[in-house]
Amino acid sequence: MRVLLIGANGYLGRFVADRLLADPAVQLTALGRGDDADVRFDLASGSPGALTRFLDAVHPQVVVNCAGTTRGGARELTRHNTVAVATVCEALRRSGCGARLVQIGCGAEYGPSQPGSSTAEDAVPRPGGPYGVSKLAATELVLGSGLDAVVLRVFSPAGPGTPAGSPLGRLAEAMRRAMQSGDGELKLGGLGVQRDFIDVRDVARAVHAASLSAAQGVINIGSGRAVRLRDAAAILARVAGYGGALHELDGPPGLHLRPAIGHPRPESDHAGPVAYPYPDGCGTWQQADVRTARDRLGWRPRINLEESLADIWMEAACRI
Repeated sequence: MRVLLIGANGYLGRFVADRLLADPAVQLTALGRGDDADVRFDLASGSPGALTRFLDAVHPQVVVNCAGTTRGGARELTRHNTVAVATVCEALRRSGCGARLVQIGCGAEYGPSQPGSSTAEDAVPRPGGPYGVSKLAATELVLGSGLDAVVLRVFSPAGPGTPAGSPLGRLAEAMRRAMQSGDGELKLGGLGVQRDFIDVRDVARAVHAASLSAAQGVINIGSGRAVRLRDAAAILARVAGYGGALHELDGPPGLHLRPAIGHPRPESDHAGPVAYPYPDGCGTWQQADVRTARDRLGWRPRINLEESLADIWMEAACRI
């Protein structure tokens, strides 16, 4: 099976590439902006015609699009998350390769949901920020393209390679600095947020399964269980061997501190590192209904959050 992977050097793309390369039946070609790509091409500025010529030459049976960005203003998010996908769809429509498209979407497309609820694929998307809007627009382009296509809405990815600027990455970095400096107290913000964390290697397995399946439409990829960031911090402290107190900031930095985990410490102590809330526009709660992935892809998550956090900590601890 000839697979064209777009965004192979990104956070999710690296693990998708590893998973596909582990399948001896897959012949993989990587397309991206980096020097390590087999073919250099910028979806945000490249023309559909140029991409069509490449598709006709390579003739992939599956195109997996992991490219995109989570940062930047509305213009940059639109260019890399929406315009880029429009380029892919138009190139596939023009090409004679007839490739199946596996598009990576995200849980932020749904926006805030009712605490205690599980979000299924038929929920009406109401993204709460420009990132979710840009990804939802991309999903709508894919679904309206007439292509053989599936969109995997990935909830909150975790595990090895987690960006240091992400909420879990910042949490691990704050803990590393506290341990390095001998701080017996760590002050954190936004620990009341609950998210559905899914390991990146499980995401890669889902992409592989979607590439081989005939499933179309939108499919949620998550653990099916919301976890409070406060509990994730406690797990991380355990795997890291951090014995200090974790204090939660109830409001903006500098306001009242409430002991969340461990023993109370005076508010007058040094401020210490601070981690801030999720910027995904999804409010305080998000949990995926993953029955469609089970039924249509034969996929279930395998890696628990403790293992994901242990890998995040291993990488953070190795930083100088």
